[in-house]
Amino acid sequence: MATVASAQNKFLKAADEAYKNAQYSEAIELYKKASSKKIKKDQKVEITFKTAEAYRRNHDYKNAEVWYKKAIKAKYDDPLATLYLADALKAQEKYDEAVVSYNDYKKLAPSDPRGENGVESCKLAQKWKDAPTKYSVENVSQLNTKYNDWGVAYTKKNFKDIAFTSSREGTTGNELDPWLGQSTEDVFEAKLDKNGKWSTPAPLAAPFNSKMNEGSPSSNNKYTLLYFTRCSEKKDKTVGCQIFLSKKKGATAWDEPTQIMLSPEDSFSCGDPALSPTEDTLFFSSDMPGGQGGTDIWFVTYDKKKKEWSKPTNLGNTINTTGNERFPYLHDDGTFYFSSDGHLGMGGLDIFQAKKASGKWGGVANMKYPMNSSGDDFGIVFQGQSPTGDFLEKGYLSSNRKGGKGGDDIYSFMLPPPCFTLQGVARNEQTKEVMPGVKVTVTGSDGTALEAITDATGSYMFECKPTAKFKLNTSFEVNVSKDKFINTTGISKFDTKGLEESKDFVLDFMLLTTDKPIKLPLILFELAKWELQPQYQDSLNGLIKTMNDNPSIVIELRSHTDSRSSFKYNEELSFKRSQSVVDYLISKGIAGDRMMPKGMGEYELLNKCKDGVKCTEEEHQVNRRTDFKVIRNDYVAPKDPSKIVAPKIIIEDEDGEEVEPTPTDAPAPGGTTPTPPKN
Repeated sequence: MATVASAQNKFLKAADEAYKNAQYSEAIELYKKASSKKIKKDQKVEITFKTAEAYRRNHDYKNAEVWYKKAIKAKYDDPLATLYLADALKAQEKYDEAVVSYNDYKKLAPSDPRGENGVESCKLAQKWKDAPTKYSVENVSQLNTKYNDWGVAYTKKNFKDIAFTSSREGTTGNELDPWLGQSTEDVFEAKLDKNGKWSTPAPLAAPFNSKMNEGSPSSNNKYTLLYFTRCSEKKDKTVGCQIFLSKKKGATAWDEPTQIMLSPEDSFSCGDPALSPTEDTLFFSSDMPGGQGGTDIWFVTYDKKKKEWSKPTNLGNTINTTGNERFPYLHDDGTFYFSSDGHLGMGGLDIFQAKKASGKWGGVANMKYPMNSSGDDFGIVFQGQSPTGDFLEKGYLSSNRKGGKGGDDIYSFMLPPPCFTLQGVARNEQTKEVMPGVKVTVTGSDGTALEAITDATGSYMFECKPTAKFKLNTSFEVNVSKDKFINTTGISKFDTKGLEESKDFVLDFMLLTTDKPIKLPLILFELAKWELQPQYQDSLNGLIKTMNDNPSIVIELRSHTDSRSSFKYNEELSFKRSQSVVDYLISKGIAGDRMMPKGMGEYELLNKCKDGVKCTEEEHQVNRRTDFKVIRNDYVAPKDPSKIVAPKIIIEDEDGEEVEPTPTDAPAPGGTTPTPPKN
């Protein structure tokens, strides 16, 4: 019996020591051996709970669930067993079961907000899965193995050379890590070729890696420095992890790493380094005293004169919680990213973003599904600015989510920019029939110039294609044209400014035939006068718009009278009225050589009211009108505005022949010619 007790005590003591030193894989095996011996009931319950804890800390949520349930069934009296069971269920997307356990924990610990937060996080997780964000997330299968592969850093400005952490076979230590039960981790490098294929990952050249665990690399913006975490490996002693720095030598070599001294003591762990774009601030995670709980994110600043880092400062309770915050990353655009299991999330660690305002970090937001999952999601890194200066929403993250190749896997992510399309139909304004063969042109404020032709159904379509797409924050003008037609809808506009979602724009157009004269709105003149009255100037706004919307047309602007007074008088009066309209249009910016005033007199009456026929004033008014005809559709404005030729003056004689009036033919200005009957 003494021999059995001695063996039991030996295994239990060794298990507790391994557990204390965060050697969880080893602790699990030792606890199982201790539990197989005859031990006291309370000891067995404690062993069951610690076994569950070791599985949880190794992120093995499936086995953690099994052992927490055993501990609860065995009447383990700490409510945390119920809370951690709920966490393990949530990490496996068993949201309904997790809610039950969180509610059980609320009854056991009503003052602890983690119960209610857990219920809310389950609801949010399901909601986010049902309505995912626009991000696309894909497993980088060429880089991943059945072991842990995680923590990417770019090592060249082409963003095709990376360093990352891996416990695959062939690491420098080549021994099992007692925490995870895999080989000790090294920093590996890989390169992406022009065909999108990754090279076989290889450990960074000596002396970078050691027999200890190295990982979580982070580079500076010049890719000449690599910060990383190294965890010491002294048997039966918890020494923890510290941050090291190595400088690049030549194309592939690295200097002997040196430790960044963040404290005179190594009694706590520091890791997950992330250098700010300005390289004067180093963010990291640590369990050092003075935090909010668990691991917190801290930072130090560099003093160039003293050539040393400042004392660590906690990032504060807007970022840090009573849970664990790790893997900080400061984007070039100023957005701060980190992972946490303390803020409301989908599973274990979730990736969050925050903004700085008035010197403080805040506005913490979960990046939701699919950037986050029910597993642990962490180690986000962005590609950086494009050659045009845009901040690209693409990069890498690490996750042990379902569907991976091993434990932790590397995933690529990308937020596709919003995609915009434009479509519509062109119709004949008079008949409303669709019009094929209409040219549609699109010009953008960014220099975009696109063309399309309407098909047999009168439809056109500009699809979202890499070679011809509408960019963000750009304004566009759309016009249509067809021989012997004018665009009466006008130049239509749309813009993509501030749009975050894809959108399909629809712009339809009407065109009017130019085979017949086009009547203008009613313009009345005083008896025997030709000056355009102010109250009728607005009637010409439509024509001004038509001229601007159809910049290639040249028109004949025609003025008509009724039949009263002589042919000669009516010719010249109608011409002068036409000329007054042209003058007004010129004053509004329409080029004079795009218009030809023509006095039609009484030659195109619209009704019976010719000479000798008795008509009402309303019937005579029908004939007093102004219209225009498109006579050319090939106008090109001269580069030199002084080259614009004044419009040709035309009237028609009694035989319908076009003649140019002479100065002696024209009535005196101001209508001083003796007043004839109404016309």
